[in-house]
Amino acid sequence: MKWKQGTISGVLAIVATLSLVGCSSKKQAQVPNHEVRIMSKDLISTMDSSLMTDILSAQSAQNTMDGLYRYSGRKIEPAVATRVVSPTNNGLTYTFPLRKNAKWSNGDPVVANDFVYAWKRTVNPKTKSQYAYIYEGIANAKSITAGKKPVNSLGVKALNAHTLQVTLEKPIPYFNQLMTGSQFYPQNPRTVKKWGKKYGTSSKALVFNGPYKLVNWSNSDNTWKEVKNDQYWDAKNVKVHALKYQVVKDASTALNLYQSNKLDRAELTGDTSKQMKGSKGYSVQKQNSTYYLEMNQKRLPMFKNQKLRQALSYAIDRQQLAKKVLGNGTSAATSATAADMSYDPNNKNKDFVGETSQTGKEYTQFNLKKAKALWKQGLAETGQTGKKMNLTLLSDDADIDKQRSEFLQSSLQKLPGLKITLNNVPYKSRISRSQSGDFDLVATAWNADFPDPINFLTLFMSDNSYNNGKWSNSQYDDLVNKSMNEDANNPTARWNDMKAAQNILNEQQGVVPLYQNGQAFMTKARVKNMDYTPSNMYNMVSVRLKK
Repeated sequence: MKWKQGTISGVLAIVATLSLVGCSSKKQAQVPNHEVRIMSKDLISTMDSSLMTDILSAQSAQNTMDGLYRYSGRKIEPAVATRVVSPTNNGLTYTFPLRKNAKWSNGDPVVANDFVYAWKRTVNPKTKSQYAYIYEGIANAKSITAGKKPVNSLGVKALNAHTLQVTLEKPIPYFNQLMTGSQFYPQNPRTVKKWGKKYGTSSKALVFNGPYKLVNWSNSDNTWKEVKNDQYWDAKNVKVHALKYQVVKDASTALNLYQSNKLDRAELTGDTSKQMKGSKGYSVQKQNSTYYLEMNQKRLPMFKNQKLRQALSYAIDRQQLAKKVLGNGTSAATSATAADMSYDPNNKNKDFVGETSQTGKEYTQFNLKKAKALWKQGLAETGQTGKKMNLTLLSDDADIDKQRSEFLQSSLQKLPGLKITLNNVPYKSRISRSQSGDFDLVATAWNADFPDPINFLTLFMSDNSYNNGKWSNSQYDDLVNKSMNEDANNPTARWNDMKAAQNILNEQQGVVPLYQNGQAFMTKARVKNMDYTPSNMYNMVSVRLKK
């Protein structure tokens, strides 16, 4: 799932940070009872689960909605489903019994048809869902999104009001993990039809079946509140009455608000993170999330040249970027797939990225001499020798994004004749422009929706809607397809297919890995049990306030 998160800003930034840390005369805000105040890095873009693409919106969906399952720590637990089910019919049929006491916030019962309606709406080409591809493997899903079969042919049906049956056209080893994701949440048909295109754009155009519900919100708001949903089937275990979010893009401002007692949880980056490291309330959360550069091969066919892509990679000192510039717990990445996430089915001590590290490390090492040589060779092979080149780097506009962009600009401009112009825009604009192909280079990220390498590998297949750079390799496509089809029920063969595909991506530098996210936080002692899940989100059912 897309996620938004650069040189250091200099002496002034350091002085400002130190003054924030050392100031003892701040006016302390009154702490509200039964409310947790949390920083968000940007706005909610949409609450329509069919159109949602970013983790910020998905977190609010996670807070306010329930799917079939919900993560509790790393464990899948039943949500609207009454139990975690095993497939029948050689792995092709899942039958989910649903809770009879699950309700929408308007009092309507949550029924099997709410899932059927939502899933068919997502795969319907008219909806233009960027996430429709994740349904591939459910009977007829791919043909439906391609416009080759009718929407009603999707392999999902309500056997009765409280029994949902899903038919697959091929086994999906990670299917139960998928069912925790926002892409598979139910929708209330009456509400969606009532609001049409306005559905998901404001709290009045929504109903909720999860632990909380949004109140008085529209998608242009910089603050929003989620209050306990008394209709929730497990309301008795939701102990915090309200979650209040505030958009803060600057880490120094976030720290100031935290120290002034106006935030209970704040994200830190750069100088503020390094300054507060080791202090009370400081922690780092490693995430199944990576940042990488995409090169627009459709706009700039020169980037079909492998040497030019490799040159960009060799020109970047990832260790310096992660430790000196970002300074928030990130680690230099050798792969677009997150490390320490997935393990060899035959050896649980062997990580997927570790098993593909030979090619990963070889093509992501910092080697400016090699970068310059490859750049010159690539320019010669594409008929660009002697030409000055001005490329624009698209990125988000938060403070840390600007610092990352400045670092990349400085690094890449060391290549002969290359000038990098920065274009830092609001998150929603960056997402929109990436998807429409309106960029030369873009710094982007992906967060695992479920902890399996395939979650990353499918992104870079030739026909994937998130392959914004349009890198294409037929051997890579064949290997990823093989892992999802003929080898789906053979864990060892499937693992080997995915490793071979990853090695191709590493060598080709189809995208240029930058770093794996690790986010630094300051959290008030009053806030307990922030339950972080493999989908890079928090299960806020578990959060508690210290009495």
